[in-house]
Amino acid sequence: MKKYLQRLGASLMLPVAVLPAAAILMGIGYWIDHDGWGAGNALAAFLIKAGSAILDNIPILFATGAAYGLSKEKDGSAAISGLVAFLVVTTMLSTGSVSLLTGVDVENVDPAFGKINNAFIGILSGMVAAAMYNRFSKVKLPDFLAFFSGKRLVPIMSAVAMLVTSGVLFFVWPVVYGALVAFGEGISSLEAFGAGIYGFFNRLLIPTGLHHALNAVFWFDTVGINDIGNFWSSKGEKGVTGMYQAGFFPIMMFGLPAAALAMYHTAKTKRKKQTASLMLAAGFASFFTGVTEPLEFAFMFLAPLLYVVHALLTGLSLFIAATFQWTAGFGFSAGLIDFFLSLRIPIANMPLMLLLQGLVFAIIYYVLFRFLITKFDLKTPGREDETDEEATEDLGDTTNNKFYDMAVKIYDGLGGDDNVVSVDNCATRLRVEVANMDKVDQKKIKATGVHGINVVGSQSIQVIVGPSVQFVADEVNKIRKDR
Repeated sequence: MKKYLQRLGASLMLPVAVLPAAAILMGIGYWIDHDGWGAGNALAAFLIKAGSAILDNIPILFATGAAYGLSKEKDGSAAISGLVAFLVVTTMLSTGSVSLLTGVDVENVDPAFGKINNAFIGILSGMVAAAMYNRFSKVKLPDFLAFFSGKRLVPIMSAVAMLVTSGVLFFVWPVVYGALVAFGEGISSLEAFGAGIYGFFNRLLIPTGLHHALNAVFWFDTVGINDIGNFWSSKGEKGVTGMYQAGFFPIMMFGLPAAALAMYHTAKTKRKKQTASLMLAAGFASFFTGVTEPLEFAFMFLAPLLYVVHALLTGLSLFIAATFQWTAGFGFSAGLIDFFLSLRIPIANMPLMLLLQGLVFAIIYYVLFRFLITKFDLKTPGREDETDEEATEDLGDTTNNKFYDMAVKIYDGLGGDDNVVSVDNCATRLRVEVANMDKVDQKKIKATGVHGINVVGSQSIQVIVGPSVQFVADEVNKIRKDR
């Protein structure tokens, strides 16, 4: 299970990598026109729509990313199957479909189905699709069905599997969602302690998407709290209204960026550059906009222990802020933009103290994350175990000449034009079809510094290059084309 979660976490790195840029675009647009959300400014509208095009579709990105990354051969048909699986379940369990299936008016359909399009469903779809690929991608059907054999069978089986999954979720999802709403209503009377419990479960439920159930209780007018609406209209009680928002600012502006720094400092030397780019972008997105998914999804599956610690610290932050009645609010998320805007709201109470609290939490996050990562050898970004499939090399000078030189030697070692039939690549390997395996000079290929060679058939060979394989493959294909 641990290795599977780490593989899942690694699979989500590709979709996660695009989220910080989207968050920053959307945050800048919101900063320009925070009241109209783009309605009053064309540039703001452009930026907000550009960012939301990605952030609003995180579940789809996770469905395709998880399916691709968890499939044995990291094949594109697995990614397509992930998309198919996601479309099936979200269509079958959409409010409109449930209304048709049950004969209930749309407005009376359980609100849980209005939240079926979430990251958890996306990841679940990807996991199911990957399992279908690993099981059915090599299956050969009878001749009259041969067209649907192998990889073409995978999307079909993924759709079937998600129909079954949808049947289960039809009964399970509303129960779980309703239970969380009831739980939120129950702790809403516990004041500061309730705020802390809410903060803990808010983060803990992020991977499932069920945090929306709790948010509806505390942030909106589900049971009369309406913390966001009352804060921005400056209604309610000073020092109390905003208590379910304020504690997030120290976490999103200070705690998580400090955690990102700790993960960078503990990354393996050869992976520091790669880790730095992700942590810097994700940390800045968290601080500036309050969008934390790029950071949280980067480690929640790779190191679940750290994510539980993060949830506990979030609960503690909300408890402290509520206890001392330091309040601020957000319309987008708890980043710098909303903190600055909330300073002008009359009902905000001692909001600058949240900055002091944030500095303390930054120290706590950095020290605790760094200690736990090194103490338990947690596989945070940049610390994953190296395998043939994921081996990382220090390429030093990454100019085209280096890749060209490597490509020339590899191509000659494969037997050149007379022997190479086709060249393709996956994440780390050149996948080559050759006419005669006896003409392949493995010593010449290994002399280029590749990580290894894997002969997978009488005419199929894989050259394990590393994460820069795409550039080598491009050069090899250029050589073939020129000749």
